[in-house]
Amino acid sequence: MRIASVFAMGGLVLSAAACGEAPEENNNAGSGDKKYSACMVTDVGGIDDKSFNTSAWKGLEEAKKANDKIDIKYVASKAEADYEVNLTQYVNQKCDFILAVGGLMENATKKVAQANPNQQFGIVDSKPGVDNVYPMQFDTAQAGFLAGYLAAGMSKSGTVGTYGGLPIPPVTIFMDGYADGVAHYNKTKSKSVKVVGWDKATQKGSFTNDFVKQDEGKKVSDALVAQGADIIMPVAGGAGLGTTGAAKASGGKYNTIWVDVDGCESTQDCAAIITTVEKNIPDAVKEAVVKAAGGEKLSATPGYLGNLSNNGVGLAPYHEFDGKVPAELKAEIDKLKADIAAGTVTVTSAAQPK
Repeated sequence: MRIASVFAMGGLVLSAAACGEAPEENNNAGSGDKKYSACMVTDVGGIDDKSFNTSAWKGLEEAKKANDKIDIKYVASKAEADYEVNLTQYVNQKCDFILAVGGLMENATKKVAQANPNQQFGIVDSKPGVDNVYPMQFDTAQAGFLAGYLAAGMSKSGTVGTYGGLPIPPVTIFMDGYADGVAHYNKTKSKSVKVVGWDKATQKGSFTNDFVKQDEGKKVSDALVAQGADIIMPVAGGAGLGTTGAAKASGGKYNTIWVDVDGCESTQDCAAIITTVEKNIPDAVKEAVVKAAGGEKLSATPGYLGNLSNNGVGLAPYHEFDGKVPAELKAEIDKLKADIAAGTVTVTSAAQPK
């Protein structure tokens, strides 16, 4: 979850299976000798969500490139009721590594993992606390803080916004960081940029209650624009495309910040995307699968935690906004990134991974 000089994850080159109308299940299985099978179950956002499911699949593709003895395949969940069924299906197929994508899959993954203690699982954006589930988590509050500072510095209206798909930790962690980044800008610059769509203190805000429906994303962001927001960060998976598309069509009336995977590489709306709060899911997944395929034991504790200091999270390049972001603001963000990584500036969120 399900998001400038920090890091670039590289070109997001999706396989044919992950573009357009993805099939129910994709199997890149080869032939010949027995291979190490890595099988992925998406959450309801699907493989082509331009977000964390897409990123996780890219990680599996990179693992396969690194070790041609690794076989990869996925099944796309259509509803939450599919999670346990799809995970169990892969247990029955004797997959060597089963990857669950997204915090919404925690309960199903925990249940199936406990029932199959000899099966290796991995999960993105969750830590179920089960020995055979390797957790991959990301402190996106840190990178969200940078995005909030950037948004405050770029806003012409003095109001910026954010909204989520659901009020769950992998979503609200972005929003907490974003709100605090705006607050830090206000304190540093003696400004009063306002945040709409999220109140960190009360943990209340705007949500689509969906990670797929673009019309819901547009509806929520339209309300934020009506409140004066000229920069919006949707944390809602594919539903957020309703916002980026509308922002692009607005001709500059408002712009966006994307999350999870570089929006300029994964969407058609780069002209309205200032940057992306990235989670380096591809590298985390690739490393886990390659290690497991090599016989290394993946420990549930501590698992993996991506942050600014290890480039597990960060801001994507500014792309089409590179010439529009003032050099002074870029420098301030670079310094802030270094300070957070060094612990000089502390970013907190109730949703941060433990």
